[in-house]
Amino acid sequence: MIYTGKVDEIIYTNEENGYTVLVFDADSDIFVAVGIFPPVTEGEMLKIEGEFKENKKYGEQFVVNEVNFVMPEDEYGIVRYLSSGLFKGIGERLAKDIVEKFGTKTLEIIENNPDKLREVNGIGKKKLAEIKACYEETRRMKESILFLQKYDVTMNLALKIYRKYGESTVDMMKMNPYILINDVEGVGFVTADRIALKIGIKPDSKFRISAGIMQTVIESGVRAGHTCLPEEEVIEGARKLLQLDKSLIENVYYGMNDLRKETVDGQILVTTSVNYHAENGIAAKLVKLNMTVRKNDVDVATELEIFERQTDIILDDNQRKAIKSVFDNGVTVITGGPGTGKTTIIKGIVRILENRGKRAILCAPTGRASKRMMEATGVEAKTIHRLLGIDGIGKTASYNEGSPLPCDALIIDEISMADIYIFSALVKAIPLGARLVLVGDKDQLPSVACGNILSDVINSKIINTVFLTEVYRQASYSMIVENAHRINRGEMPIVKNAKDFFLSSKSNIKEIQNDVLSMIQTRIPSYMNITSADVQVLSPIKRTEIGVEYLNGLLQEALNSDGEELVHKDIKFRTGDRVMQTVNNYQLEWRRIKGSERQGTGVFNGDIGVVSEVSKGKLTVEYDDGRKVNYEGSALDELSLAYCISVHKSQGSEFPVVILVLGRSSPMLLTRNLVYTAVTRAKKMVVIIGEESVLKYAVGNTYTAKRYSLLRHLLLKNRGKAELLWGNE
Repeated sequence: MIYTGKVDEIIYTNEENGYTVLVFDADSDIFVAVGIFPPVTEGEMLKIEGEFKENKKYGEQFVVNEVNFVMPEDEYGIVRYLSSGLFKGIGERLAKDIVEKFGTKTLEIIENNPDKLREVNGIGKKKLAEIKACYEETRRMKESILFLQKYDVTMNLALKIYRKYGESTVDMMKMNPYILINDVEGVGFVTADRIALKIGIKPDSKFRISAGIMQTVIESGVRAGHTCLPEEEVIEGARKLLQLDKSLIENVYYGMNDLRKETVDGQILVTTSVNYHAENGIAAKLVKLNMTVRKNDVDVATELEIFERQTDIILDDNQRKAIKSVFDNGVTVITGGPGTGKTTIIKGIVRILENRGKRAILCAPTGRASKRMMEATGVEAKTIHRLLGIDGIGKTASYNEGSPLPCDALIIDEISMADIYIFSALVKAIPLGARLVLVGDKDQLPSVACGNILSDVINSKIINTVFLTEVYRQASYSMIVENAHRINRGEMPIVKNAKDFFLSSKSNIKEIQNDVLSMIQTRIPSYMNITSADVQVLSPIKRTEIGVEYLNGLLQEALNSDGEELVHKDIKFRTGDRVMQTVNNYQLEWRRIKGSERQGTGVFNGDIGVVSEVSKGKLTVEYDDGRKVNYEGSALDELSLAYCISVHKSQGSEFPVVILVLGRSSPMLLTRNLVYTAVTRAKKMVVIIGEESVLKYAVGNTYTAKRYSLLRHLLLKNRGKAELLWGNE
């Protein structure tokens, strides 16, 4: 439906994303219109396209899909337009005088012969200059937005682009739209390429090929966690993306200065400058920490005896070895599965340092992981972002090279979940002489994030690593730990007579779906005396009828069919829904009623919360740690329902009960470390729903996707440089 009319009243506007609620007058057909609008004023003429929808709280509204400017044509409309506040110094009285003088040709006079306005009493040289400047600025803004809309750019994105480039918008877009990828948040290659091709940029343009090559390298990180790619894969990937001859790709590729190339084991690996500096910075700092560690003045054996007496814990040789390594080395890796004593070791390190008057800082990549760390050790732990004081993209962390963290040791749990960017920022902030302890489980899935930190550090063999293998949690207490280690050894889990580990053998898709629903609605809550909110469903796959997306829809209808609703890109968000933040967003503001930190910025990939409020095109999410965050506009793209999440996304989290849904899917997804990772997310109970044969296949499948990274290579390279300069002592 299309209406042409004027803005009668503006009820609400979000200046950040353009979401507006206004009263629209289309030839006396008056209604409320909502959607993303350009900056508009009361009295302004618009042509809007959309459809009427019923809002449970606010009644019928016209939801706008497209907005176009229309200049007012009658004298009344022109008066309202001029006196709307858009033109500095023109009130209603002066607007009437101008229109009385020039009639319906007023706007034509302002645009083509503005000096004639001097004929109106009250308009002198200064006021004329102000009117001309305001009109010109408004004209340029409208021209830019209309230009972008011609190329299917949404209003929200058009506003972002105009705010970035201002009056240069049209010229910049005509010359090279691919600059949007680096300059405007939320614009990727696909969007920039669509705009460019519609504007008329040639498919074999150097700008396009260069952007396509960069996209191939960057997308490999987003999609598969690579920090680099083999040269031949970069060229072939760009050829497929751009649909151009290989020779054209190579001509541009070999002349690009913003790519770095490293030869590793005879293979040329290509990375971006950003990724190279992040991984090389990590490597250089780890080598330096190992070289500059202060001489150990701690009698570790005596301190361990004191710790054992104070805690009534008897450490085994491997645990003692791990703690001793921390005081003998600048950097230590401690890796082991569930129940192998990692928490006990952390407690011992902290206690020894405290007894010596020294300080340890504990952190983890995610809020859930840091919360688990704090609950297990009894020592305060923060997310890496919060620890560093990172509160925005491009902003300097509170702690960095010039302002190091006040600690003698830094202990990081779930290190494999960290991406190279946040870890790079963290190691920069570690003071020389301090000890760094990296704790993780090498047998879990590789991180969703870009990089392969734990594996690369271990495989470099230049950082002392302690492998924990002894299991201390007894099977009589929990079959979860016992079965996790059985799975890790390639053995089927024991389910017979288990009270906290079950296999519900189902093969039919509908049976699996119904079993998931009955388990989470009644059977598990009744058996465990818990609520459905304590049960987390996990799936290896995103799509299909037993994938994350489909199961989320089923679970939402079963568990939360009522409540205020906001529909965004086919996802229904309701008050009471469990949701997850799917990317790092350093700029999202949050507030907290309780706690020392009442407000700040930054919500991160994997954070899980509940929708607490829905109103006027926005919703509020309350996260587990008490942070409340408002979402609207493009920020809603970063939210997903979280009744069911992928096994990858569950890393670093712990849930009272886990339901793992296993169906027949790609063999590359049904792997041993996937089942192991899922099982180790559960605290009190595991239920696997699917065919026993599928579980058996997954437990026996040791396939691990190749992940390209440079950290191992750069660790060895930096170690070699250090030895050349200082010797190997």
